[in-house]
Amino acid sequence: MHPENDQSRSACAGATDLMTGFPPKPPGLVTLANWQDPPYNRWAFRRMREVIPTQRIRRGLGNVSDLPSAPQEIGDVTVRRLDGTIDTPATVFAETFTDAVLIAHHGQLVHEWYAPDMRPDEPHLLMSVSKSLVGCVTGVLADRGVVNPAAAVADYVPEIAGSGYDGATVRQLLDMRTGVAFREAYTEPDAEVRVMERSIGWRPAQPGDPIGVYRFLCSLRAAGPHGGTFIYRSADTDLLGWVCERASGTRMADLIAELLWQPLGTEHDAQITCDPLGTGVHDGGVSAAARDLLRFGLMLLDNGRLGDRQVVPAGWLSDSYAPGGDVRSAFAASTDEPFLPGGWYRNQFWFVPGRHGDLLLCLGIHGQMVLVDQGTGTVAVKFSSWPDPQNAPFLVDTIRAFGAIGTQLAGQALLKVPQSTLRNPPW
Repeated sequence: MHPENDQSRSACAGATDLMTGFPPKPPGLVTLANWQDPPYNRWAFRRMREVIPTQRIRRGLGNVSDLPSAPQEIGDVTVRRLDGTIDTPATVFAETFTDAVLIAHHGQLVHEWYAPDMRPDEPHLLMSVSKSLVGCVTGVLADRGVVNPAAAVADYVPEIAGSGYDGATVRQLLDMRTGVAFREAYTEPDAEVRVMERSIGWRPAQPGDPIGVYRFLCSLRAAGPHGGTFIYRSADTDLLGWVCERASGTRMADLIAELLWQPLGTEHDAQITCDPLGTGVHDGGVSAAARDLLRFGLMLLDNGRLGDRQVVPAGWLSDSYAPGGDVRSAFAASTDEPFLPGGWYRNQFWFVPGRHGDLLLCLGIHGQMVLVDQGTGTVAVKFSSWPDPQNAPFLVDTIRAFGAIGTQLAGQALLKVPQSTLRNPPW
């Protein structure tokens, strides 16, 4: 299922040569300045607590939830890639710097693969998949009356008065429709996302940088009115996490532990990086083991339930799948529409139309993904170490590969579905 080409072999070799020796010496030294760059990222994404301070997300003392294994052969699937060529999922995964792939069908683990130098119990950085965890935490707090999505952000965090976030609502944070000036441009050194990385301790600080993520958020200015076009802004999630912490009186590491990780019956502790002042990095700082992230995806597949536990309110997820108002038109007018046509963004989840129904996606830069396909009963997890933060062909090809595998797994059931009811999206 995962033949290694020269590209993936050389990437693995480069990663295994890092941080060797007593002490390690350049050029194999992973530092705050290079850990997000290849080949250092392949080593760092699995060892974040050796690079940046982290807080523990405790799994608790409860029983581990079942994850029954039923291996299936899924090698004879074909995928039409973004460039028009026909390939197999194995080739797609081999060429997209994969660290781990897990696939479940109707609650059973049918495929599990790890790179030769990665262990199943190793936490891997989720990047912006972390946003979906924070979105679910918000959903639980909203259901309990702790957070009101319709309320003004300043009702919870008065410190943002006078900043670009003044006047924004919690709902606008959830759907990334604030009017704050924030460029998520990873190739521009002066973009706000790069300044934020220095403020949170993900890169070496420069003179004049705000210290800590919350001080950075208060420094942002307005670019336009709130409630307009969807624009992907990691800063919105960091402020959303601040709202959750302030409303609940609990830090994010413990909120994720108490509201998600323990009810999910996870197998391993997770972790979240924290800034120089001890604040969790809500937008992308969580690391977790692949099987535990698969449990999170299985919960989403079953409308917020895992086994006999309702972890996330079903209404929160149904609202995400079928949002009211102008959520879809706000996405259609965005720069993300050409890459995810027909999609939308709601409650810190991405959605795109699939052949057998809408696909829920949790996405992170450098190739992190959870894909939930209710139409085929499939959940897929992929950890990666892409050399670049964003790569449209890698993203599209991976979605198509998982979609093809899901269709094969659900084959007999799908034969009973009238062909006229099936969609023909680009996935």
